Amino acid sequence: MSTSQSTPAETNNPSTRATLATVPLLRLEGVNFGYREAGEWREILRGVDLVVDPGEQLALVGLSGSGKSTLLHLIGGLDVPSAGHITFDGIDLAGLGEPARSLWRRSHVGFIFQFFNLIPTLNVLENVLLPLELNGISEKMGREMALDLLAEVGLADRAGSYPDRLSGGQQQCVAIVRALVHQPQLVLADEPTGNLDFATGEKVLDLLDRLVRALGKTLILITHSDKVVRRADRIIWLVDGRLDAAF
Repeated sequence: MSTSQSTPAETNNPSTRATLATVPLLRLEGVNFGYREAGEWREILRGVDLVVDPGEQLALVGLSGSGKSTLLHLIGGLDVPSAGHITFDGIDLAGLGEPARSLWRRSHVGFIFQFFNLIPTLNVLENVLLPLELNGISEKMGREMALDLLAEVGLADRAGSYPDRLSGGQQQCVAIVRALVHQPQLVLADEPTGNLDFATGEKVLDLLDRLVRALGKTLILITHSDKVVRRADRIIWLVDGRLDAAF
């Protein structure tokens, strides 16, 4: 980070202020989500407002059933809100149809899940190549990108291995590489260490933190890890479908 500081004249210059101001990557305004069950309306999220800047790392915490995964799905365009707006880099996601949201997700979002979600019939390299193929990256360039990132996590020598030959920690490292390889602006992780033992989970979190920060990506992560919470730039507390005023 540069140690130079703007002079008062520079700071008061309108063009300089515009440059210094951070334009939010993500904005949620009055977001509600619910569904009808057995003839009754079940509300999961209520009036959620949130602004996320580029490069931020947010820890999303709350009790089971508080709406954490639902909020992550809405942010990732897997669902649309019952009311309110979710704007990503100027795009209103609720205004997109499902085909358009799918195309948007392919380019802009990387997902990391608790249970890895690797395709068992594809080897490590083939799993990592999937997002690149979906985004039209050439085979040669895709292989270079995938192998470079696998080398970053120490798994380049397992590129030809199948998921069932890897440990849980190694599978999650592959899932992290797959989520990052296409250079998404936003990474969403839903309890990425929930299926790992404590020591392995801590190593995976260290890796995720290092890669996301090195690549300058925005991360929103559901977690119960005190280590992640301490490292996060901000903590989002969800209580009964609402953002806690203390976050």
